[in-house]
Formats: sequence, structure tokens, C-alpha cells
Amino acid sequence: MSLIQLTNVSKSYTDPGSGARVPVLRGITLGISAGESLAIVGPSGCGKSTLLNILGTLDTPDEGEIIFDGESLSQSNAKQLAALRSQKIGFIFQLHHLMPQCSVLENVLLPTLALKSPPTDALQRAEALLEQVGLKDRMNWKPAQLSGGERQRVAFVRALINQPSLILADEPTGALDEANAAALTDLLLKLQKSSGVTLVMVTHHRAQADRMGRVMTIHEGVLS
Repeated sequence: MSLIQLTNVSKSYTDPGSGARVPVLRGITLGISAGESLAIVGPSGCGKSTLLNILGTLDTPDEGEIIFDGESLSQSNAKQLAALRSQKIGFIFQLHHLMPQCSVLENVLLPTLALKSPPTDALQRAEALLEQVGLKDRMNWKPAQLSGGERQRVAFVRALINQPSLILADEPTGALDEANAAALTDLLLKLQKSSGVTLVMVTHHRAQADRMGRVMTIHEGVLS
């Protein structure tokens, strides 16, 4: 079953120097099945992050259609898209973006605050997920007390706390050394499989991409 379908999606930006429109995505058509893991690879500046932002409704295409879980997003307003993001999409970035003043547990629970009706089992779920990633004994620690790999593990758990349908990961291991990157990729795939969530990761590291169920390449805004 398809979770997301993009049809002829294009996106361009205005060059601040010349004022000319610069194409970033060119007629992207892509179907992503529920529960699959997909890597999108390509060099810097090829449109990977723009595509991820469009998948996550953080950006809108100039042309084309996006269908998410059977619903077209063409007529959705900003409030509806924000609700979709908070309920159905989890984000993992290269930089963990943890709140330094909050504990590990508080950081994990932050996404639940955006829900009208936070799940009653959110605390138990957070503790169980932190135990899965080996951080239950650090629940009350602050991010500054953690290693880079541990902070990213917290970011993984935070992305899963609202039980989303889709996880979008933008170079999630890019700030880590090779050994930690491989370990974190293993962990991310383990969490993805155990939860049944759909995972889309963009990366320029082919070795990490090859661990995913499917790999696609983007070059000069064209996906193949």
C-alpha cells in the first residue's frame, strides 16, 4: 500500500543575485510504500533536502501533486499541514536540535505537546524507547552530558514518540565518525522495522544508503 505518491513535482528558487529562477526539482514522480525504507543519494546541492522538506510538508512544490495516506495535500492550509506533521511525520536532522535546558526524557516528550490529545502512555512509551536505544539510565541527563552518538539516539526516539507513519531523516549520521555512523544506521533500521514506520533518508554516503531497502539517486533535480 502506498503511503506517499508524488506526481510531476517541481520546485525552483529565486537566485538572490540575478533574480532568476533556479530549478531544484524537475518533474519528480515517486511512490513510497507503507513500511519501506528508502535512501535518496546525491551530491550536495542536488535537491535532496528540498525533496525531503516537500515530503515533510515543510515546503510546497511549484507544480505537481502530493498524496499522503490517500489524501491530496493540494488544498490543505497551513494549520492542516502542521497537524499532519505533528501527528504523522517524525523528523531527524544531521544536528540533533535537542533543547539544552531539558532532560533527555523531556526532549523526547516535546513532540507530544503539539497534540490536542497527547497519548496517555507517552511517558511509558518514551521510557521503553530509551531503554531500546540504551539510554534509560540517562533519562534525567541534559544533552551537554551526552556524546554525539547518544544525542542522535535521543533524536531518533523523539522522532518516534508520536508513533508517526513516516520518518524523514536528513543526513542523520553526517556529524558522526564512520563507526558511530554505522552503529546509528543499524539502530535506526532496527527501530524502523520494530515500529513498522516508513523511513526515508537522504545521504551522500552510499555505504549507509545501501543498508536501506531501496536506493534512488537524485542528480540536477531529477530522481532515478
